[in-house]
Amino acid sequence: MAYNILILGASYGSLLASKLMFGGHNVTLVCLPAEADLINSEGFRVRMPVRGRKEQIEIESRKLAGKVTAAGPADVNPADFDLIGLAMQEPQYRSPGVRELLDAVAKSGKPCMSIMNMPPLPYVRRIPGLNHDALKPAYTDPSVWGSFTPGNVTLCSPDPQAVRPPEEKVNVLQVTLPTNFKVARFDNESYNTILKKLAADVEAVRFDAPEGKIELPVKLKYHESIFVPLAKWAMLLAGNYRCITKDGMRTAQEAVHSNIDESRSVYNFVNDLCVKLGAAPTDLVPFEKYAAAAESLTRPASAARALNNGAPYIERADKLVQLIAKEKGLSHPVIDGIVDLVDRRLEANRAKAAA
Repeated sequence: MAYNILILGASYGSLLASKLMFGGHNVTLVCLPAEADLINSEGFRVRMPVRGRKEQIEIESRKLAGKVTAAGPADVNPADFDLIGLAMQEPQYRSPGVRELLDAVAKSGKPCMSIMNMPPLPYVRRIPGLNHDALKPAYTDPSVWGSFTPGNVTLCSPDPQAVRPPEEKVNVLQVTLPTNFKVARFDNESYNTILKKLAADVEAVRFDAPEGKIELPVKLKYHESIFVPLAKWAMLLAGNYRCITKDGMRTAQEAVHSNIDESRSVYNFVNDLCVKLGAAPTDLVPFEKYAAAAESLTRPASAARALNNGAPYIERADKLVQLIAKEKGLSHPVIDGIVDLVDRRLEANRAKAAA
């Protein structure tokens, strides 16, 4: 069975789209007009390294079994799709047009799968024992999530890293860390059937390389535990947000390895917090494994790049983790420092934009 899948966001979303299209599933990407025109005329390309191979492979959407279409927010009806993917940065969901589409997605009752660093508020509502309203200050505009049924929203840990090369057209994506998307179950078993089918199709993908058919990285892995995607939180706090400095940014590799003891302390604090929320230790990723992967993260994280470019709002997973810890009577001085620094830099960006 081929599913029709709507993905909001064509940058990171094209990585997930490429995997699903291998299995014959059809994808519609919601994006800006210039992106949509380019994708509709030329498709998109995803480049990624493959272990044991000198040369990268390039996936060209026009050669895949499934079809891709790109459209604006006003040009799609969520009711026409079997699954909705959320692949934009969290502040973008309050944008005119996108906000209305997101509300239509919620009211359609269709299963919704996020690959955002910032978990959608309805997904966080699936975590028991929290005052969820007290977490709203971490969101740019929490009201955009008001119409969702929490059980219809799931989360993939957005572990694969990818960037759009600045020298290329906007329909090109470069994967820099080809790890897996780990997706948690829905409350609805019929929706889980979709996830399991997609995961199996991605697992079965083989790419026609000059040396023959090869297996590709970046799988979609289904998990029963709703806490598995939260393994990304420790990575974000120990790495991504520590790329942000007082007057600039540094690479994730530098953020993690310039003070490995501090990185380990932050990482283990966040993992311990996830266990207090209900995660099993096996749901999470050990620090040593993350630190090894961080050796190859030679670019600043997207949050740091956005701040450096003057963004007035960014995803605030740092603040979300701080607020959740506070509810549990916990704090970490490095995390408090990160939140304060990001607050100050965002205030400066907003003041500059308003001047």
